[in-house]
Amino acid sequence: MKIAFIGGGNMATALIGGLVGKVAEPQNIHVVDPNADSLLALQNKFGITTATAIDGTLASSDVIVLAVKPQQIRDVMAAVKPLIGAQLVLSIAAGIRIADISRWLDGHQAVVRAMPNTPALIGRGIAGMAAGNGVSTLQRAQADSILKAVGETVWVSSEEQLDAVTAISGSGPAYVFYFLEAMEKAAVELGLSSAEGLQLAKATFDGATELARRSEEPVATLRDRVTSKGGTTYAALVSMEQSGVKDAIVTALKAAATRSKELGDEFGKD
Repeated sequence: MKIAFIGGGNMATALIGGLVGKVAEPQNIHVVDPNADSLLALQNKFGITTATAIDGTLASSDVIVLAVKPQQIRDVMAAVKPLIGAQLVLSIAAGIRIADISRWLDGHQAVVRAMPNTPALIGRGIAGMAAGNGVSTLQRAQADSILKAVGETVWVSSEEQLDAVTAISGSGPAYVFYFLEAMEKAAVELGLSSAEGLQLAKATFDGATELARRSEEPVATLRDRVTSKGGTTYAALVSMEQSGVKDAIVTALKAAATRSKELGDEFGKD
């Protein structure tokens, strides 16, 4: 598989690191980015080919990965349009809809949209994915293999569901970091050092998440098992319920999904 990346930032770098030697050979990966220093670093690290401007290499690629900022997509599409044939266009640009990409490429139908998250940087990401009507079975498998190089994939039945994916997993790492900050703050106020509190909080999140992964039981059951009525965990959870923490989290995630839809509307305007 020949893959061309437009954009050589953190997410593209993470994907390339997962792909090289596994899904594609270095000579079959091409990156276009105006930052010559970034390209040199990618060349030295992975042995791939690079260019500072969109070139004919895209015409011979099987997959073109759009890894640029959403506000740059329209200008990029204007440069890509003359080189488009039967390639799969795989977009990881947040908020840019399949229909808009297709429209900017004069009706090109082989478009997949993905919403990865930052743990992809360490090979532990998860991406929600949606396929346009013109995507073949082979192209779907190609898109899946690219994102699976850095984690898991979840294919949704309709593109609109990617707004929910954005709210849950796309923005999700920030929620985890926010909770870790709160646990660190509480630890300090309870007499531990900041380093001790953060170490305890990180290990707890990591261990609890892995336990949930390995267990076939609902997470509510796992929670109940460490919650003895009248005990310390019970006191904490009762306090959270009284403060409306769960409802506040649900409301926050719905706000993220709403904003994701709004961004799609804004970026897709003519």
